[in-house]
Amino acid sequence: PRQLEHPDFVEDVLHILTESGLPARHLELEITENLLLRPTQQVQENLQKLGDQGISIALDDFGTGYSSLSYLTSYPINRLKIDRSFVSSLLEATEATIIKAVIRMAEALEIEVIAEGVETREQQELLQAQGCHHIQGFLLGRPMPGQEIPGFLAAA
Repeated sequence: PRQLEHPDFVEDVLHILTESGLPARHLELEITENLLLRPTQQVQENLQKLGDQGISIALDDFGTGYSSLSYLTSYPINRLKIDRSFVSSLLEATEATIIKAVIRMAEALEIEVIAEGVETREQQELLQAQGCHHIQGFLLGRPMPGQEIPGFLAAA
């Protein structure tokens, strides 16, 4: 959060992108709801500048903080990441209803949804049935050292 409040943050990110050769469209920065609870003019400007450069912004752990739906239209949010706490209790009717509502709202705002913490095929299937097409979690793979990733991807 402190970095995003710094006036030179966008310039620093763009410099790193230039040095690395990574196109801005391939960079996604994750922020939490808590950052947006106390928005400053600098944070708003920096998020807008990053979005204008083609950098994606993902709102992580959605639903766990003091959610304010107004920032979904006030900031250049490209993705909502539904917190794993909702996914882990997806079989409960209340949680399933919340996830369905979040997905419908995001669709209406043209924001992609990613469900975090997906560990079972049943969770994946329920999420897909609700319209959530992006998942992350142990179902797809466990954390691994960087040198193991090429072999993992080749086997996939």
